[in-house]
Amino acid sequence: MPPQAAPPVLEAAVSPAVDADDRGRLLHGTHHDPHAVLGAHPVPGGVAFRAFRPGARAVTVVSGDLRAELHDDGDGFFSGLLPLSEVPVYRLLVAYDGAVHETEDAYRFLPTLGDLDLHLIGEGRHEQLWQALGAHVTTHQGVTGTRFAVWAPNARGVRVTGSFSYWDGSALPMRSLGSTGVWELFVPGVGEGELYKFEITRPDGSRTLRADPLARRTEVPPATSSIVHVSRHEWGDAAWMSERAKTSAHEAPFSVYEVHLPSWRPGLTYRQLAEQLTAYVTEMGFTHVELMPVAEHPFGGSWGYQVTGFYAPTARLGTPDDFKYLVDRLHQAGIGVLMDWVPAHFPRDEWALAAFDGRPLYEHHDPLRAAHPDWGTLEFDFGRREVRNFLVANAVYWCEEFHIDGLRVDAVASMLYLDYSREPGQWTPNEHGGRENLDAVAFLQEMNATVYRRCPGVMTIAEESTAWDGVTRPTDRQGPSGFGGLGFGLKWNMGWMHDSLQYMSHDPVHRRYHHHEMTFSMVYAYSENYVLPISHDEVVHGKRSLVSKMPGDWWQQRAAHRAYLGYMWAHPGKQLLFMGQEFAQGAEWSEAHGPDWWLLDPSYGAEADHRGVRDLVRDLNAHYRATPALWQRDTDPAGFQWITGDAADDNVFAFLRLDADGTPLLAVSHLAPVVRHDYRLGVPDDVPAWLEVLNTDAGGYGGGDVTNPDAVKPEPQPWHGRPASIRLTLPPLATVWLRPA
Repeated sequence: MPPQAAPPVLEAAVSPAVDADDRGRLLHGTHHDPHAVLGAHPVPGGVAFRAFRPGARAVTVVSGDLRAELHDDGDGFFSGLLPLSEVPVYRLLVAYDGAVHETEDAYRFLPTLGDLDLHLIGEGRHEQLWQALGAHVTTHQGVTGTRFAVWAPNARGVRVTGSFSYWDGSALPMRSLGSTGVWELFVPGVGEGELYKFEITRPDGSRTLRADPLARRTEVPPATSSIVHVSRHEWGDAAWMSERAKTSAHEAPFSVYEVHLPSWRPGLTYRQLAEQLTAYVTEMGFTHVELMPVAEHPFGGSWGYQVTGFYAPTARLGTPDDFKYLVDRLHQAGIGVLMDWVPAHFPRDEWALAAFDGRPLYEHHDPLRAAHPDWGTLEFDFGRREVRNFLVANAVYWCEEFHIDGLRVDAVASMLYLDYSREPGQWTPNEHGGRENLDAVAFLQEMNATVYRRCPGVMTIAEESTAWDGVTRPTDRQGPSGFGGLGFGLKWNMGWMHDSLQYMSHDPVHRRYHHHEMTFSMVYAYSENYVLPISHDEVVHGKRSLVSKMPGDWWQQRAAHRAYLGYMWAHPGKQLLFMGQEFAQGAEWSEAHGPDWWLLDPSYGAEADHRGVRDLVRDLNAHYRATPALWQRDTDPAGFQWITGDAADDNVFAFLRLDADGTPLLAVSHLAPVVRHDYRLGVPDDVPAWLEVLNTDAGGYGGGDVTNPDAVKPEPQPWHGRPASIRLTLPPLATVWLRPA
């Protein structure tokens, strides 16, 4: 009799219910891998289905003709074992009191982030981080929904919650993806416009509800939720984008109008600003606008300098696509767009970045290093690679996604020095015993190098108020301090601003004793690539508006204001002027009501005074753009020559600007309230005659109309070390520009 085959060994079916440990962790929001428990899984005896649906009365699995109601295990858990050989494609019918919902099961999907994304995030080198983290509407395994991902390495668990879950996050725990600290979940059926936050279980077991650090859209403050966003804007600025990289900004006109968008004309949206601001800047002839911070911020009184939503344009004025529309319209009008960017610090709001996952994460772990001494905010930990990545990618984000042409980086000095605004004992020297923040130096170098590599034609600009060596030097060129350059394209010239405004504030009778305050800037003018800023910081908090800084009566104040602008536009470097100063607003700026546009109302008695100054700024820009001598050699000492820099008793400053071909423009500023007739100035002997092209005392600008109407011919009398000289009538408190006739 042949041997009989042994009977097959049948594996005992397992209980499909969630075990006590997993159940407790899911209930308390501390499960790191809910997909390993929930969803459908092959087990001995078939396929186990498990669902966690708090508040549901019943859950039924639906797959083709199959319908199987799961057992109610209590506390919102449902389970069942079906005799299937493999996991089917299925959906869930979830019954609540009074409603039944058919839905996909979020826990049947594979991770939506690939190995490359996770590797780059772990290395701190994901230059398009916003495409990996945050909320993204996508189709995954044939199903449309939203992928949520957040970096929270100290969290014991993370759940996503929002309008789609009635703000109960317990049913949507996220999974931890390895050692990267990233948590991820694909939620089927969630789409554009849904509100959401992350519910994070901290190391101590407590929970905190946080806005998404990489949210691309937010609610209008004071509401704080993030919003799932899909961009539908179609750009129309291809010509601008292709042209902007062809000429170096250092060798091109660069005249900037600084704007606080919410208060420029209060109440306007991004789309309304796209029409009105574009028309105004075009009329005034500025080459660029600089927008005070656009990223979302909770407190309007911070003017945007305390950011909570680094990847979201403020919702106060519209949607991200509305902001893109504004940038697009400016570009189509030939106007570049710069924006203030604030990577130095962030506020302590408990729903934002501070102690994000229960421990210092974005801020430095050392409380002395983390607390910003001036603003009550927290400083970023520039030494942590993931934090550096968050900020570097953010710089790239604004340039790539919103076509921003330049980033003016705020508060660079506060980043560079460990002892910034700190007393001895409140800071720890670096590894070399110095005061330099080596982590911040490395971050700024990486940010600049990355932006310039990825975004041709983009300019980075440093607001840096000290004499740090090499702010605009390339990162690969070491200076005398031993550091490579920071790699910025331009730097605000705070020294010029401070000294020249100090000079202008003196009564003219005393200016002879302060002459050096106007000439000293030329000692260091070519040590960096400079912007000359008269910014919002100079016209608030008791500093007075630009015209109100000038001494004397109203006529002298306006005349000095006009003369100063003429001097500024002729001085080597680019120009920046804050809104309201272009028409000599007398009051300080207030974000509550913006510029005093009523000063330009024809029914106002002194309207002509203000319109005259505005007309001068328009003409300064027009002459500036048409005169290469004023911008082509801004960074080349050969583009500047003093005629006289020592006429202190006369309050006169005269110099030549020269273009690449040597064609000159003669600028003469006379800052005394008297007329000087037949004032002799040395000039080159190869210019047969000079023609006055701009005079800030012209009657149309509100001046006394003391001009040089005829061509001025040189005489063979040497003067100021020159072989020839001319005699000019110098108007009171005025700047005159002359070019070869």
